[in-house]
Amino acid sequence: MFSKTDIEKYFIAEKQESLLFLVIGIVALVLAIAFFFFLKTNFYKGAAIPLIVIGLVQIASGYTLYKRSDEDRVRNVYAHDMNPDQLKNEELPRMKVVNRNFIIYRWIEISCVLAAALLIFFYKSNPGKTFWYGVGVTLAIQAALMLGADYFAEKRANIYSKGLESLFEKN
Repeated sequence: MFSKTDIEKYFIAEKQESLLFLVIGIVALVLAIAFFFFLKTNFYKGAAIPLIVIGLVQIASGYTLYKRSDEDRVRNVYAHDMNPDQLKNEELPRMKVVNRNFIIYRWIEISCVLAAALLIFFYKSNPGKTFWYGVGVTLAIQAALMLGADYFAEKRANIYSKGLESLFEKN
């Protein structure tokens, strides 16, 4: 039986992962600044680009989820006992959107990993194209990190969604 504890666990895990995303994004941004302004080679200037772009995405999404996780947890735990229709009419549809979005994120991240692999493959042995090699290396790392983190987040979201659905199944 899906319980308030299950809701608590989902949102606590979401908050922890969002904090990890936030920290990774901040580290990526600091590295990008160091690469661009201090190391200054073409490789590091290229490496800075994905670190900045994806780092900002990680910071924004990490902060947003971190900020709202406690409120979502409290609201849904309360709704579990006091207003189950809210779970059915608001939380379940929200989670269906979240789960659909994970599919989109997955394909974007896979595309980034493939693009990075191509950049690495084509420019690894080309000394005149170290900028693009740098882009490929850090894009591969960042995209793989995002893909891995979203894999676990998607898995948790699917379990949580199935738990919500189980509350409303007819016996």
